[in-house]
Amino acid sequence: MRVMGLDYGSKTVGVAISDPLGITAQGIETIERKDENKLRRTLARIEELAKEYEVETIVLGFPKNMNNTVGERAEKSLEFMAMLERRTNLPVVMWDERLTTVEAERTLMESKVRREDRKKYVDKIAAVFILQGYLDSMSVRG
Repeated sequence: MRVMGLDYGSKTVGVAISDPLGITAQGIETIERKDENKLRRTLARIEELAKEYEVETIVLGFPKNMNNTVGERAEKSLEFMAMLERRTNLPVVMWDERLTTVEAERTLMESKVRREDRKKYVDKIAAVFILQGYLDSMSVRG
């Protein structure tokens, strides 16, 4: 049972995949696009990866505001969720992603990744944190 984690941003989507047992998350790529509203290629790439890795569920980061309200970014994520469900025919779970990008940045700094190189990895690492949080919660539920 593989699960895909996505960190959906205005110009990039970080992608992570679980191992076959659904225990650990690994970052696999960052999908980039030139325009925030041009999503056809992004959706096609996610669909390809979902088939390649035999994904059964997609976990999409839900960027709520710190006060737990749903802002503009979270609204765009909900729209993206609907597109993903239509395109892949897979269930999409929204997962609270507050502070995952901050955590990803910190991890990259601690790993001594140069500032100019961090941008390349931060979304993929954030997707790993989103997916790992979901996987951990599923293992606790048993």
